[in-house]
Amino acid sequence: MTKGDAADDDALEAGRKLFARPASFVWAAQTEHQLPPAVLPEIAFAGRSNAGKSSLLNALTGHGGLARVSHTPGRTRQLNFFELDGRLLLVDLPGYGYARASRDLKHAWQATMFEYLRGRPTLRRIVLLIDSRVGAKESDHAAMELFDRAAVPFMIVPTKADDTPAEALCARIAEAEALVRKHPAGHPRVIATSSRSGLGIAELRAELATLAA
Repeated sequence: MTKGDAADDDALEAGRKLFARPASFVWAAQTEHQLPPAVLPEIAFAGRSNAGKSSLLNALTGHGGLARVSHTPGRTRQLNFFELDGRLLLVDLPGYGYARASRDLKHAWQATMFEYLRGRPTLRRIVLLIDSRVGAKESDHAAMELFDRAAVPFMIVPTKADDTPAEALCARIAEAEALVRKHPAGHPRVIATSSRSGLGIAELRAELATLAA
């Protein structure tokens, strides 16, 4: 289920071909000083802990074990970079909003993310995952404000759509559309996804393929 301009057949095929190409883990960084050279276009995946970032990356690339899926929120503490066919870097950002994380850890996350966001010339877009079962939380709003300050375009992707009743999912999509209109860095396209059923995966591939080298 998507909103905005629907992807045409050519765009869907381009997305399918790109994400069918080899993808592999290439780099990990915990601070801005450990980031890899900025060469390829980058798309970063952000969201609350357990929003489904790793599952979505695996679904997009068709590699079930590309990104490690943890059932324990807050486990990922670093930026993980995956290279797709020498044309694109997919960046799995640490999850935020984990209630048991210390205040110092939350501040450190924001500082590291801001340094990455504002100083990365090859960063083309943030894919902001929001669990469609619960909607946007305070930490999601704080992340959007961070993207605005860093002047990095972001699009909202409601996840786990297969676990959300149709009426509630439509409400989440409408909520996301309203949110991006309030943010200078917001991208108008909203694509609801399910990593389990495949809903929205082809459309998201098509959208992201337009940003590849």
